[in-house]
Amino acid sequence: MDRRTLLLAAGAATLGGCGEPPRAPVAAPSPQPAGSPVPSSPAASSPAPRTLPAEVDSGPRDVAAVALTFHGQGEPGVVGPLLDALAAAQVKATVLAVGTWLQQQPQLARRVVADGHELGNHTLNHADIKSMSDDKAYAEIAGCAEAVRSVSGQIGRWFRPSQTQHSTARIRAQAARAGYATCLSYDVDSLDYTDPGPDAVVRTTLQGVRNGSIVSLHFGHAGTVIAIPKLLAGLRDRGLRPVTASELLA
Repeated sequence: MDRRTLLLAAGAATLGGCGEPPRAPVAAPSPQPAGSPVPSSPAASSPAPRTLPAEVDSGPRDVAAVALTFHGQGEPGVVGPLLDALAAAQVKATVLAVGTWLQQQPQLARRVVADGHELGNHTLNHADIKSMSDDKAYAEIAGCAEAVRSVSGQIGRWFRPSQTQHSTARIRAQAARAGYATCLSYDVDSLDYTDPGPDAVVRTTLQGVRNGSIVSLHFGHAGTVIAIPKLLAGLRDRGLRPVTASELLA
């Protein structure tokens, strides 16, 4: 796919970053009435190590590796070429997927797993989780957990809250209730969801990245697809190896 086609595809995409308006929500699991038993939480098959805090935004600073993490939603015409670019470079990433996207794009969702990328949870509807009640936040996390499970057979190791870089104590409590011991934040924001152009994505990321960084990137933006080869080359020049979040934090 050439640059012009990618940019046209991006223009057609309606999905953006965590600072942009979410899709119209779909029904999530209904909160339980007060006094009723708490619904059983989806069991995490690979719980985060006990030594990790309830939120992490970077890994060890003495390890020459970085985790590339993608907010997972976007149109096939843009997401497919991005996965192609990662595959060509033999790079594995961590994809924090929106549950409705997993439901609407099952072929892409299955490809993420088949390509060896790590799949995690970015809420069901990508709404402002900070403004939600406890039960609503839990329903968003648990609903996405089931969507992840339907694709990969497990709920994934990581949860990333929607519409915010950092979790709150309330969000962390509901994430733990749904089976996620650790919320995955980041210390480098590529700002790719603002569509600043590929060169700006590369420049912003490389200016901030260092040993142990967790980088925030997005599916669904043509500029990110174009930026990936240059970004990976820049990381190599700095002696930084791109890995999944689980490998970085092992």
